[in-house]
Amino acid sequence: MAISSKEISEVIKQRLRDFEADVVTANVGRVVSVSDGIAQIYGLSDAMAGELIQFPGDVYGLALNLEEDQVRVVVMGPYEHIQEGDEVRTTGRIVEVPVGPELLGRTVNALGQPIDDRGPLGTTRTSPVERIAPGVITRERVNQPVQTGIMAVDAMIPIGRGQRELIIGDRQTGKTAILLDTIINQRGKDLYCVYVAIGQNAASVARVRATLEEHGALDYTVIVAATASEPAALNYLAPYTGCAIGEYFRDNGQDALVCYDDLTKHAWAYRELSLTLRRPPGREAYPGDVFYLHSRLLERAAKLNPGHGGGSLTALPVIETQANDISAYIPTNVISITDGQIYLETDLFNAGQRPAINVGNSVSRVGGDAQIEPLRKTAGQMKLDLGQYRELAAFAAFAADLDPATRRQLDRGQRLTELLKQDQFEPVQVGVQVCTVYAGTRGLLDRVPIERIKEWKDGFARFLAAERRELIEGIERDRRWNEEVEVAVRDAIVTYNRTSGVEV
Repeated sequence: MAISSKEISEVIKQRLRDFEADVVTANVGRVVSVSDGIAQIYGLSDAMAGELIQFPGDVYGLALNLEEDQVRVVVMGPYEHIQEGDEVRTTGRIVEVPVGPELLGRTVNALGQPIDDRGPLGTTRTSPVERIAPGVITRERVNQPVQTGIMAVDAMIPIGRGQRELIIGDRQTGKTAILLDTIINQRGKDLYCVYVAIGQNAASVARVRATLEEHGALDYTVIVAATASEPAALNYLAPYTGCAIGEYFRDNGQDALVCYDDLTKHAWAYRELSLTLRRPPGREAYPGDVFYLHSRLLERAAKLNPGHGGGSLTALPVIETQANDISAYIPTNVISITDGQIYLETDLFNAGQRPAINVGNSVSRVGGDAQIEPLRKTAGQMKLDLGQYRELAAFAAFAADLDPATRRQLDRGQRLTELLKQDQFEPVQVGVQVCTVYAGTRGLLDRVPIERIKEWKDGFARFLAAERRELIEGIERDRRWNEEVEVAVRDAIVTYNRTSGVEV
């Protein structure tokens, strides 16, 4: 049976009408050279800054240097198999990571990929790691506290939701301990936490995860880990990834806390990247934009106004100093960006003051706005008393005899110092803090021997939990300080002093 040409043409026309094809465009280039994790590529004329570049073997890179006739790309993964002449493609995507509540309780790398052997994340949302910080019009005054559970911090250097508070000090002075205590104290509260480990060894990250899990804090925490054994590019990306994960909660009207541990190693990773990219070095071999490196990260922490959801993102960056030198390049950069700093001193740590906070060099530029009224009213004098005590203690070491007023002030300062000592992973609820600080600042501990202050504090906390539960809950619930509350607090202290054998 013969087929006519008319029938053939009709079939062809029908096929053409039904034909559908997606147009796929890709900018293709060739590898010119690759060394030290940096690929030099010719031909990617349309590449964007920060774009993901696809290499053979399902390896991706980050386009950082866009030059006139070539692009320098940081390879985020193994690069030994990449050779001269290999074909690479643009993806059209800026680096983005998965975000959402599905990440809570998980440990991910700097690309948002799970590394905790618990299967896929199951999230469908992604967010770019680099975003412009919220503008002034969208922000609101910081007026809600982040309770750390650490008396020295909550009473004198309060942290507010939306604030950026730097934690600075030499190595092994307790910087990470403050972060972990703060995260653990959020159990049962409405604050999601992101812990970003930058340049640490894998064992340290595993210890952090085990500690959080042991204290029931992993359920509301995401761990982003870029270990010391990973490429510098992943150490560079890690804090931006953690910030993007925290921004998801902020943009959905919730509150989040991001801990960057630590930004000194982040600056080192960026310096390594910049030097291998042949960017001109500046002071201490850091590139000229090292200030912008941290400012564009920390400025993303904000308290949004109700018209934009009312969420908040709080940042706790960590900086490691050398020999207590807070005037070095990177420390002064980050101090100028943040809203205050908690300065941990080696001498205080070695002297047994834990946490080893130097009250004179520590400050919160949000101040009393980040405290509930009872704590603000009771702790207002504490920082001044401790500052005067440190000055007098230096002079008293050379004095033969002291007048009674100076002796009283020294004794008060010693008791306040003992009162602020606190064991790790034992947060104190804010109602107990109010009563304890009131006892110290109003002279109700002046007859307690200095060596028994810790014993008194622990016993008083148990007494409040057992006998004055309504008082504590009322302070935390109502957040008001008036004559009635003050009388109740004083009565609780006097009653406990009487039962414990302390003369009032």
